[in-house]
Amino acid sequence: MRIILFFLAFALVSCSTPDERAAKQLASRVVPGYADDIIFRQTTDTSDVFELFSEGDKIVIRANNANSMATGLNHYLKNFCDVTVSWYAFDPVQYPSQMPVVDKPVRVEARTRNRFFLNYCTFGYTMPWWKWEDWERLIDWMALNGVNMPLANTGQEAIWQKVWRRHGMSDAQIREYFTGPAHLAWHRMSNIDHFDGPLPQNWIDSQVKLQKKILRRERQLNMKPVLSAFSGHVPEQLKEIYPDAVITDIPRWSGFPEENLCHFLSPTDPLFARIQKEFLQEQERMFGTDHIYGVDLFNEIEAPSWDPETLAAISRGAYDSMAAADPEAVWLQMGWMFYYDRKHWTEENIKAYLQAVPQGKVVILDYYLEHTPVWTITDKFYGQPYILCYLGNFGGNIRMMGNFHQASERIEDAFERGGDNLVGIGSTLEGFGVNMFMYEYVLDKAWKTGISDDQWVKNLSSRRMGFVDPVAEKVWKSLTDSIYIAGSCSSQTPLACARPCLNGFWHWTAIHPVRYDNATLVRIWKELLQVPSERWSYVSDIVNIGTQALGNHFADLRDELTHAYKSSDIERARECVDVMKQLLDDIDALAACDPQLSLKRWLDDASSCARTEDEAAYYRRNARTLITIWGEECSIRDYATRLWSGLVKSYYAPRWHMYFEEILDCMEDGREYDEKEFFKKCEEFEDNWAANDSEIFYNEPVSALIFSKELISKYQL
Repeated sequence: MRIILFFLAFALVSCSTPDERAAKQLASRVVPGYADDIIFRQTTDTSDVFELFSEGDKIVIRANNANSMATGLNHYLKNFCDVTVSWYAFDPVQYPSQMPVVDKPVRVEARTRNRFFLNYCTFGYTMPWWKWEDWERLIDWMALNGVNMPLANTGQEAIWQKVWRRHGMSDAQIREYFTGPAHLAWHRMSNIDHFDGPLPQNWIDSQVKLQKKILRRERQLNMKPVLSAFSGHVPEQLKEIYPDAVITDIPRWSGFPEENLCHFLSPTDPLFARIQKEFLQEQERMFGTDHIYGVDLFNEIEAPSWDPETLAAISRGAYDSMAAADPEAVWLQMGWMFYYDRKHWTEENIKAYLQAVPQGKVVILDYYLEHTPVWTITDKFYGQPYILCYLGNFGGNIRMMGNFHQASERIEDAFERGGDNLVGIGSTLEGFGVNMFMYEYVLDKAWKTGISDDQWVKNLSSRRMGFVDPVAEKVWKSLTDSIYIAGSCSSQTPLACARPCLNGFWHWTAIHPVRYDNATLVRIWKELLQVPSERWSYVSDIVNIGTQALGNHFADLRDELTHAYKSSDIERARECVDVMKQLLDDIDALAACDPQLSLKRWLDDASSCARTEDEAAYYRRNARTLITIWGEECSIRDYATRLWSGLVKSYYAPRWHMYFEEILDCMEDGREYDEKEFFKKCEEFEDNWAANDSEIFYNEPVSALIFSKELISKYQL
């Protein structure tokens, strides 16, 4: 009998296609209780499409490949089962025990063949410490949401190590050239060298193993990972090794000192093509290739010349070097620079730069649709293909933000007026946070689901709760109509997480005002607390709405304290200080109820990458630096702020306590508050916190629902 069953199982496996098996394995990982009752069938369609229907007690998903099958599975889970699959491995997937039937067959076709996801910065702000289990869930999430063009930057330092050895550099010089792990994204983008290096060899080796797993799984799910190519960024030692090469110094980026500046080898120099070939050949040996290469020559940095002919020669040289090494090469690059530096990237310069590359051989990521779709100001990128992207997050900030309806309008406008060279939809988020639904929504727009925005929001409310509920539907309509009304900006974390100041915000990295009335958000929080759900996603929503509302309230209290200071009302000032201190404690305690909002997880993950305790301490310091001071003498302090449990308690709250003490002392002594002097004290505290590896004490999670109700009453919200 066992032999018969074995051969029957073997026959079933041997009859299935690799795509069907990949989709089946994904279902087994995500919804194991359903996997045996879902049948995947591959069709011969040449475009991306999926179909759903019931067949007896089974659910059948027919699609052209594994990626479309995964998207079809997610369509079923979201719209029939009220299921949310998170991009975090630690978030459970909760689904009903009984599989719902598909009473009417569904067929959905893709509107566009490319669905891009990730940002170079995400590898720093979110994923530097990730292990395979984290990546495995994210890859599943990407497949479920139809992503088929993920950025794949992991592990490239090992390739560069091999290349630079050939050019006479020692391993010590090469590892010193690299930054610390959390800052590698900006090293890869030619922004900084050396900072917090040398990079441990253990890190370099472990990332190669991880990247091989990532690429294998992504390709199994019909994704074409975007690998890297040479951008001209070279170690300073090459100036001595090749004294005749055209190597220029890149001006310092974001206030970093001279020792961290980068160096640029012109693509017009013959050495550029040689290095490009060496890198791409070594990368293909190590990781294979899908012939799509992410290269950004001038991300937030100065070009050697802003003459259109020079820019065209540089662009042409960069592409020609890729094509010489890989005749199938397609160059993918960020359109961020065209938005960010419009002073230099004039229409004439953009046109010269793009049209120097053969038609269709360069694809632009239109990076920031919620603010400025660049296709509208560049004559549709002068005919070169582009992918419309929603950014939505800077620095991994934790804040409820996004322009839901406006993003929808801009996506539809691009499909209508954006030209035939609009070849994709995607997202370029800098970090993960509390607004996952916005990215799911944008990626859904790449498919002809026939679901209106209103219905999409209703379905979202059901899958966050686990069931249909009119109160939840009202809550989510209010959120998308009244709260998610402004595009993302930097920085966008509540004032409680910013350096204290008397008025407004202390620096451009700490912009905190909101465009809605906090009373509206508090009302939504209260209404959501009426819904009797036990879903993790529901609890997460309670925590995130609550911490945002409390953070907004904190800003109001700061303004009251400022008014008390200016009117010399010391009793009112003391009252404000007492409430604000307690509020900081409560914000930290509420954040502790959601594992997404955890400094402990960030630091523990960093430690777990190490082989020795010294290495673990180094990783923790590197992790602490990025999310606080960012870099020594750097102008982007507070850029990567996080409303995280543990971080509020150990870093943000002590800064505010210092401020409270200074303000009250000034009022008692009758002297004027000196903000410049206070900022010096803040900077000393910030530097010490980032550099030290002192123990941090964390709040234990409590019932978010009970605690939220207590907080609403406590602060009379």
